[in-house]
Formats: sequence, structure tokens, C-alpha cells
Amino acid sequence: MPKTALITGITGQDGSYLAEFLLEKGYEVHGCFRRASTNSFERIEHLLDQITVHPADLIDQSSLEHLVRSVAPQEVYNLAAQSFVGSSWGQPILTGDVTGLGVTRILEAIRTVDKSIRFYQASSSEMFGMVHETPQRESTPFHPRSPYGVAKVYGHYMTSNYRESYDMYACSGILFNHESPRRGLEFVTRKITDGVAKIKMGLADELRLGNLDAKRDWGFAGDYVEAMWLMLQQDAPIDYVVGTGETHSVREFVEIAFDRVGLNWENHVVIDPKFYRPAEVDLLLADPARVKAELDWEPKVSFQQLTEMMVDHDLQRISQLSGRTLGVVRKSA
Repeated sequence: MPKTALITGITGQDGSYLAEFLLEKGYEVHGCFRRASTNSFERIEHLLDQITVHPADLIDQSSLEHLVRSVAPQEVYNLAAQSFVGSSWGQPILTGDVTGLGVTRILEAIRTVDKSIRFYQASSSEMFGMVHETPQRESTPFHPRSPYGVAKVYGHYMTSNYRESYDMYACSGILFNHESPRRGLEFVTRKITDGVAKIKMGLADELRLGNLDAKRDWGFAGDYVEAMWLMLQQDAPIDYVVGTGETHSVREFVEIAFDRVGLNWENHVVIDPKFYRPAEVDLLLADPARVKAELDWEPKVSFQQLTEMMVDHDLQRISQLSGRTLGVVRKSA
């Protein structure tokens, strides 16, 4: 009998890659989505004939209990959240309710229905915020600098609390920034690659950004979902930091993206103070030694390959949308 997995947030970047990964492993895959007047299945449209999707909401306890009971999964991956750090400043209460309390609701649903279900919580490097040491590892103290980071800390500790209090297999992956062509356009990496493509296609002249000196540990989302799965295959639930162990600035991302299309970024990028955060996180860098040693996990896509992959995707997408001929200057990776 194949294993059954339930993915909250299956319509998002990570959810879509994880669904693909689990299908390749022979899983029966279920996912949930928040019902709206128009549902966005763009990222999983190619999978809809292979998976089952259900309406549910991390704000609604009864819908989660019904979902867990009806699907009866062996594994639950909680990837649903209000996941944009920038929006969390404008929607701090919603972010806390969904990204924080939503974790408690699904843990409680699992505890009530079947405590043997294995649970993965998507924790975040944003929990480290004003970092107390570099690089950041599993023992590094948290000091979140946004409502999103605070909500993630709550969900992280609630996961360990249920693990210790109810003897549940519940663990968190503290994932550093992971991007892909499926990243939302509101995130800075995708904002850059979308902007570069529009400038190259003659549809825009400038790209407005905030802090170019912010540094992140960026990897490919398709690599990181393997680490999620590996965490639920172990004998005991353990939290892991997942990242590349390399840090790159927003400026470096910009330079590679513009170079991919043969343009000078300095001719097009405008620094706009409105894109600075009220409390900036300047540097995030993972120490992935434990996940590499204990789970034998390694990232496969480099920073440059990731950036160029995203630029190429947006060039193709915008070319198709605009009906223009794609004339691109490309350099080898």
C-alpha cells in the first residue's frame, strides 16, 4: 500500500514541488486550499489528475479535523502560511492567526484524530532575525524582526511542545531562503527576475528595489522539499536547519540577473526607501552541517544557476504573454 501524504499550502511554491516529489516516491498525495471566489491552481495544474485537493482553512479548526479524518494520512506537511514578510507588517494579526495559531490548530487536529501521523512544520530562517551568531545553526537563539518571524517562532515552539507533551512525531525544518520560477511575484527574487525580463522585452525601463546590501542564504525550492521528506523518514523527530551554507546579497542577485540578458543593472535599478523594512534583517547564513551529515542531504542547484533559471523562465513567460520575439543575450552558467 502506498503512503498517503497531506500537504497544506499545496498551491504554493513549496507545496507544488513537494507534491511532485512525493508522487515520484509513489505516494497518494492530498492537498488543501483556502476556498475563494477564484482559486489559483496555476502551480499544480499539471498535477490535478494525479492528486486530490480539498477545501480547508488554517483558521477553521473543524475543517482541519474533518480533513485529517477523511484523508487519514501517514504524513502531514504544513506549508500553508501568510508567507510574505513584507505583508506581515500590514497584516500582523492575520499573520499571527494563520502562520502561528494555524500550526496549533493542525497539530490539535492530528492529536485528536490520530497521534501516529508524522508532522512536518515549515519553520523559517526569519526566526533568527537579528542574528546572535553567524552562521545560524539549530542551537542559535531566535530574535525575530517581523510579525512573520514572530509567528513562525510560535509555530516552531508549538511543534516541539506537542512532540514533547503528547509523544507525537512532530518536527520543524528551519529552511533558509529557497526560490524558484514558481516563487510569488511579491518576493524580491521574483520581483527582480520579472523586472529584468520586462526591461529586456522593452516593457519597462526601471526596477525599484530597497536594500541591496541585505544578504541571504538562497537555494532552490525543488532541492529543499527532499529535506522535508527525509526529516519524516527518520526513527525520531529532529529539527534541522536547511540551507546552502553560502550567503549572497540582493545586489549579487541583481547583477547576475541583468548579466543574463546582457544589460547593465546600474542603468535600470532605482533604490526606493519605501521598500525598506521597519526592522531590517541584514544577514542570514545557514550552517547545514547536521542535515548534511545525518540525512545525507545536499543542495544541487547553485546560486547562479538558480538566478539564471528564474530569469529564463520569466523571459519565456513574458515573451508568450506579450507575443514578442524573444531576443536574449545569454551566457553559459
